Amino acid sequence: MFVQTPPSYYSLEETTDYRSEYNDGEIVPMTGGSINHNRIVVNLIIALTLALREQDYYVYANALRLWIPRYRQYTYPDILIIKDEPMFEEGRTDTVLNPCIIFEVLSKSTSSRDRGDKFTYYRSIPQFQEYVLIDQYQIHIEQFSKTLEGNWLFRESDDKDGVLTLVSGNCQIPHCQISERVNFE
Repeated sequence: MFVQTPPSYYSLEETTDYRSEYNDGEIVPMTGGSINHNRIVVNLIIALTLALREQDYYVYANALRLWIPRYRQYTYPDILIIKDEPMFEEGRTDTVLNPCIIFEVLSKSTSSRDRGDKFTYYRSIPQFQEYVLIDQYQIHIEQFSKTLEGNWLFRESDDKDGVLTLVSGNCQIPHCQISERVNFE
């Protein structure tokens, strides 16, 4: 479905029972999440909130919209982490501009877009420092961290006893906490 303006998109979002992303004038309905997807998101929110509680980082769930002006994109990342206070799109209190860390839990229908276009869009955000992709079908974590030189360093792990280290958040989350009560069968 095509909607030409962000205000039209907001009107649609406020009157429908489902959420959609906005892709430069095109409305993209979001698919429903699975049990594994939901458990991973909840596990991460708990672990990240505890790990970052004494720092100036704040964890937000997938109900908070992100506006990416350069690409005219509204998205709903699974988890956003913002350092200090959120910066909002003008006139909004439900749409942020400044995440420093973004998590996406991959599904068969979203993994290509999460790895490709969305990562390109996210990199245009000045505060953005880390991108973490979590597979919901097996223990597999992909992490991209921005270096001081502005390059992106890639790490991945399939180790169930491994640890995710957030460089910009200065914290560690054991993989077993991320996958707790997740059924990979």
